Amino acid sequence: MKLPYNPEDKKSIIDYAKLLKGKTLRQVCDADLIRNNRKGKGHFGQILEEFYFQYKLNSDSKPDFPIAKLELKSSPLKKLKSSELRSKERLVLNIINYLEIVNQDFETSSFWRKNVNILLVFYLHQAESDDILDYLIKLVDEWSFPNADLEIIKKDWEVIKQKVADGKAHELSEGDTFYLGACTKGANASSTRPQPFSDIPAKQRAYSLKQGYVNHIIASIANEPSELYGKLIPSAVVAKKQTIEEIVIAKFKPFYGKTEEGILQELGLGLNRKAKNYYANLAKAILGISFDKEIEEFEKAEIIVKTVRLNKNNLPKEDISFPAFKYEELVKEDWENADFKEILEHKFLFVFFQDEDEKLVLRKVKFWNMPYSDLLEVEKVWNKTKQVVASGDIVKEIKPKKYGTEGRLTNFPSKKFSSISHVRPHARDTSDTYPLPERDKLTKENKYTKHSFWLNNSYVRDEVYLKN
Repeated sequence: MKLPYNPEDKKSIIDYAKLLKGKTLRQVCDADLIRNNRKGKGHFGQILEEFYFQYKLNSDSKPDFPIAKLELKSSPLKKLKSSELRSKERLVLNIINYLEIVNQDFETSSFWRKNVNILLVFYLHQAESDDILDYLIKLVDEWSFPNADLEIIKKDWEVIKQKVADGKAHELSEGDTFYLGACTKGANASSTRPQPFSDIPAKQRAYSLKQGYVNHIIASIANEPSELYGKLIPSAVVAKKQTIEEIVIAKFKPFYGKTEEGILQELGLGLNRKAKNYYANLAKAILGISFDKEIEEFEKAEIIVKTVRLNKNNLPKEDISFPAFKYEELVKEDWENADFKEILEHKFLFVFFQDEDEKLVLRKVKFWNMPYSDLLEVEKVWNKTKQVVASGDIVKEIKPKKYGTEGRLTNFPSKKFSSISHVRPHARDTSDTYPLPERDKLTKENKYTKHSFWLNNSYVRDEVYLKN
């Protein structure tokens, strides 16, 4: 059967792919043929490959179009309230073979052989439609990594390789790297693969581009204005010599030991300390980024910045909070796809200021992601929280307080339960609530004050600030 494109010619493949733009799979494929030849609904990408490009599905280490050196990937989009299109998820690439990666260089790696050029098909995920044949294809184009990004991705790949070489493939986390992640890939947590230097089975993982990085690919393909972003790394030459971490620390270090006022004076700034974005703008100023721009590398790497105020004993004045969780969603999650786990697997940048003679002094900045052993401990906190919500056993005791008000003691895990994390209210007041999946047994209420997970301030002191 003659194909409607030349699978050996990159331009022919891309031209044929671009005919998809503005259409659905139902419009470009034979829906009856799909129905008669597939069990179940199938995945969007599988249907695209099998019924539009007409090649058999495979798990080959070569690109999908090997002679043209072109890999086909499809990925869902979501539409924001502003009508802008953004990535719905990370872009998953090929499986990491732990036994092979330790014997490869980047240029000969399965990752690079397969993904040197990617043909991307972005489609709009529509919650109101349960038939993927009706998802509208919005963007189609080729993608190859810009030189500066590629230098960062090479370093990310080396980090993944080194962790496997150290016998720690089971400890891999997406927070280990900047742009290229190692995401879990499998039916469930029991999907494992052998690793070469440890007897511990490691979760199956795949190379992936972080969601923030995919958003920049989308913006590039859609020709969105690039002046929204300020760069820390101006060129591939700089990216080759220094990591993002080294560049950021080098810019902050000259200000260590200086007060806020001293830093502002040195930078010639007059910032409103009461403004919500005060610390974000102070960090941008130190990094040489305009206030009206986002930091491109931070956006691509999804770096979470936390400013922490220490007392004289190096203890953060507050625990570190995260967004309030929705009770009804929490009970439907498992730990592997839990929102809180996903947040903790990001890379963080902590900026530490310390109270000294009624002034705040910049002490240090530190990139950090939670160690594997600590994630296992947080999993216990999360499981306990889910169990409390699912059983309707949130309120343990109601205590009367002054002026006719009442205080509620809960069964949520406290600081006594874990040295790392706890759960407590994260709401405007007690009337700021989320609905419950199960009525609370003691109060009989079907909603409860918003709560969130927090990192204990003592943990942040010991494991982030004080630890080398």
